[in-house]
Amino acid sequence: MKKLMALTLALLMTLSLAACGSSGETGKTEGGSSAESEGFVPSKTVTWICTSSAGGGSDIFSRKISDIMKNDDLVNGQTIVVSNETDGSGEVGRNKVATMKAGDADYTLLTFNSGDLMPMVTNTKNRAANFRILAVMAVDKQLLFSCPGSDAKTDYAKAGNDQNDFAAAIEAAKNGTFVVIGGSKGDDITTYNKLLAEVGLTEDQMGYITYDSTSDAITAALGGNVDFVISKPAAASQYVESDDLSPVLALSTERFSGSLADAPTLSEIGDYENVEVPVWRGVAAPAAMSDAAVAFWSDALGKVAASEAWKTEYLETYQLIDEYKDTAAATEYVTAYEADYMAENGLS
Repeated sequence: MKKLMALTLALLMTLSLAACGSSGETGKTEGGSSAESEGFVPSKTVTWICTSSAGGGSDIFSRKISDIMKNDDLVNGQTIVVSNETDGSGEVGRNKVATMKAGDADYTLLTFNSGDLMPMVTNTKNRAANFRILAVMAVDKQLLFSCPGSDAKTDYAKAGNDQNDFAAAIEAAKNGTFVVIGGSKGDDITTYNKLLAEVGLTEDQMGYITYDSTSDAITAALGGNVDFVISKPAAASQYVESDDLSPVLALSTERFSGSLADAPTLSEIGDYENVEVPVWRGVAAPAAMSDAAVAFWSDALGKVAASEAWKTEYLETYQLIDEYKDTAAATEYVTAYEADYMAENGLS
């Protein structure tokens, strides 16, 4: 009997210890290091691909976000390297991200705007579904700028026309003087086409030269190779402050403020409707990025959007509209935008 009681007691103690161990492991899985190991925290250098040249609006956007992430310690102390990849008007860089395999995918970000999506769905098989859409951060708009101090090389400038008066440029074009506008791809081209349609001109009267980025187009304006350049405030502001560029037309339903306030809207210079093509600015990633990494980057971008540095040093400085959307809302928004754009342009 004593031996039976001793065996029973030993068995009960063993079962009790096993239960305690099981309970401890369960707690660890739900709230301890095991759960943390299932998440994602950067542990090596992050590559941020920007498919526009350095100095342009997309480049400024990319570098401002990466700076805030590093300064606010949102990336576990890791380095973010911005890589400007403009081959094929950016399509090579976008395709590189879209087709990236798992592994590096968690450490790769892509600047992805409506101006990137438009030519992508027009000229390639890539679609928004080939990426993970991490966030939409802001909405941007454009202006037309002139460079009256440049060495005039265009017909319009050589004829002595007023480079600060876009109404005069419209009339000159209608009367046979060729006027040339420079700009980037995507949304800039769409804006140009809407502008032509509204003022009743053709490409043979007011032409367009496409550059890899806004910064390249501005360089052309400074060299006297175009009469006007389309730019968002971010890329042009420093040139306005140095008096190298003059804002001559707000491509918006209302005027901008600050140093851009003198630029009238289209309806202010003639019997026209205002023209604008708002540009959403977002961040995407390879389709192969893990769900854990998507959650991490969406959260980090949300913290950037809520930061004082983002609001004052980017949105206010460059006059953008605050429009943060997390990964779920951004994916829905971009998908709907793509569908609308493709339907409007007869794409499939």
